[in-house]
Amino acid sequence: MTQINELHTQAVQLLQQLISIPSFSREENLTADVIEKYLKEKGIQTHRKMNNIWAWNKHFDVSKPTILLNSHHDTVKPNSGYTRDPFDAKIADGKLYGLGSNDAGGCLVSLIHVFLYFYNKEGMKYNFCLATTAEEEISGVNGLELIIPELGHLDFGIVGEPTLMQLAVAERGLMVLDCVAHGKAGHAAREEGENAIYKAVKDIEWFRTFRFPKESEEFGPVKMSVTIINAGSQHNVVPASCTYTVDVRVTDAYRNEEVLEIIRQHVTSDVTPRSIRLKPSKIDKNHPIVQAGIALGRTTYGSPTTSDQSLLDIPSLKVGPGDSARSHTADEFIYVDEIREGIDLYIKMLESIL
Repeated sequence: MTQINELHTQAVQLLQQLISIPSFSREENLTADVIEKYLKEKGIQTHRKMNNIWAWNKHFDVSKPTILLNSHHDTVKPNSGYTRDPFDAKIADGKLYGLGSNDAGGCLVSLIHVFLYFYNKEGMKYNFCLATTAEEEISGVNGLELIIPELGHLDFGIVGEPTLMQLAVAERGLMVLDCVAHGKAGHAAREEGENAIYKAVKDIEWFRTFRFPKESEEFGPVKMSVTIINAGSQHNVVPASCTYTVDVRVTDAYRNEEVLEIIRQHVTSDVTPRSIRLKPSKIDKNHPIVQAGIALGRTTYGSPTTSDQSLLDIPSLKVGPGDSARSHTADEFIYVDEIREGIDLYIKMLESIL
């Protein structure tokens, strides 16, 4: 227990240091420096690409499966509602305040110290890969996605995000679709042309009413919402094109590519996804790490928020100290005891499968 207490104390101190340094997405170089230095001072060989730092356990064995421990050190910018200095990492009434304390600083420092706990151990069934990454808040291409090819074979991952240490076993994916319905221009008074708006309306009605055959146990159906529409230039001209945008929340019942193909089969509009990177994710409830959490009294659920899970092609569990409801709020905080509980539960879950 003494070792856990020491890890907790060190984790809180590291988080206070990280909070004090602005680390907005794409501007995380100084917090990356701190993490890199911290791990090196612990005798760990680190690797770095841009503002991403990663490391493997001391007795890494290529013949064994590997667990990814991942969380991010970038933050959003503080909103106007702050009454405290967002970079003043003070503890008051058991709360550690500061920008990024809850999302996802508490998870980050907890996973770092869980990695330290297991770093020197021999005879484990799994290897560990720690990845502290950038650009999560903007789903950027220079965060976790940038270094995945460097991490080697990974068997499953724990992604640190504030979940009150409950088990997010699924996460929605996201596609934003830019759609264009094509018609033919003409004079409105002479009933000329082919009205692109009417064509768009037919497709939009399909988006509104279509129900995908497969549904997710956690989320139910795929959700599609038309959110923007534009057409026409003047009142007496039949528009030749109508553009609209569709927000698609893909569940773990489908891959993004499958949903896109089904959409294209049913609408006449041109459909162009801005990206299919942000994939839905899922881990089987019978997976050993999920069962380990359930045995410790944790509950499972589907997470409505997007994280770096969406960039992984391996089973992953989103779990961490802190509360998602506090993320991006003014005067953000995490309870100091939540970090202690996080480290303790992470270790117990992992020890049960190692």
